[in-house]
Amino acid sequence: MDDEIQLISDGDGLAVIGDPAAVERFLVSEGLPSKDLGLHRLGPVLSTGAAAAQAGSEIAANSGRWVKLTKDSARLVGKHGLRGSSKTGLSTGVLKGNHGQIKGFVEFVRGPGALLTNPAMLAGAAGIMAQLAMQQAMDEITDYLATIDEKVDDVLRAQKDAVLADMIGVDFVIEEAMTIREHVGRVSEVTWSKMQATTMTIARTQAYVLRQLDALAGKMEREPKLGELAKTVKDAEPKVQEWLAVLARCFKLQDAIAVLELDRVLDASPDELDRHRLALKVARNNRLALISQSTERLMARMDAAAGTANAKVLLHPGTSRDVVRSSNQVTNAVVDFQGRLGIENGRQSLEARRWTDAATEVRDKALDAGADGLDAARRLGNETLGRSMSATGKLSGRITDRARRLRRGDEAADEED
Repeated sequence: MDDEIQLISDGDGLAVIGDPAAVERFLVSEGLPSKDLGLHRLGPVLSTGAAAAQAGSEIAANSGRWVKLTKDSARLVGKHGLRGSSKTGLSTGVLKGNHGQIKGFVEFVRGPGALLTNPAMLAGAAGIMAQLAMQQAMDEITDYLATIDEKVDDVLRAQKDAVLADMIGVDFVIEEAMTIREHVGRVSEVTWSKMQATTMTIARTQAYVLRQLDALAGKMEREPKLGELAKTVKDAEPKVQEWLAVLARCFKLQDAIAVLELDRVLDASPDELDRHRLALKVARNNRLALISQSTERLMARMDAAAGTANAKVLLHPGTSRDVVRSSNQVTNAVVDFQGRLGIENGRQSLEARRWTDAATEVRDKALDAGADGLDAARRLGNETLGRSMSATGKLSGRITDRARRLRRGDEAADEED
């Protein structure tokens, strides 16, 4: 009998659904690490009646695994020809194998045994996939926070500002809700009610941090003196790292809230799950765009500072190197942060300009300018000599004419005598 594997891609991950043995063979053959999709959580989306019983039996008989899409694994979508839907934002298809070997992709199978023919089931699976993608992103942010010098909790506790102080309490509330969800398997109305005030606090904190980063960029933009610029860039180095840590925590908590939201909608209003999932994706992309805009502006100012320093390396070699080094430290920190959030960036560090290179360039320019000056002097001398000779020739001609006229005058006087 042919094996069937149903595939779903939402651009962030790939769900592989089918007979457990067939799913395992496919993942091994493609070399893909995976996580449990959690098909059992789709119970709330089932309607009553015979269709629900059939869908329930299909869920029980199948295994679901989730794979994070990377540049390598994303090629599977094109390789197997998944069919995209502009309405749901999903790409789906069915892969068939024979005698335990996955051999190729065929058209989507429509039959009573295909889970993906049920729109509610497809929406439910997509909702769970979105949760897994955000949880993966949260794990990566946690790893990021563990690698930076200043722990974000220490940064928050050291702040006297009430906006950042409130962040600590919100963190506790959300972490508690996630723990309850993990143990209970759902988000109850009681748990959700505790979350109502958290979103505003996180949004306020994120806006505050973005303003601080913009203020740092603006300060560097207004600083004309290299010495003051060096101090400003050096002072910005630890501050940027701290603000990025707080911003990363904000993003992680926003993803956690979205995970809880999808659970709540799946439980309370499953028919709205697909629309809610798509809306959350738009909102998340908007947050990423806002963060990208602010951090890109900061890096642009760092690049400008490094350029200013390199231009003045002859007069201030030590200070120039310090500015470039600090600029690169800040830029590298921002690029690392952007990468953890999934913001692509192809920037490279700038090199401090060597004093000898700058001196050589100045010498070459001076020599070029000197050669041009010498050529101009030669041209001027030649032109002057030519004009002088011309003037001399004209004067000599006038004297000769005068003498000739005078001689003619004497000759005429002698004749009269």
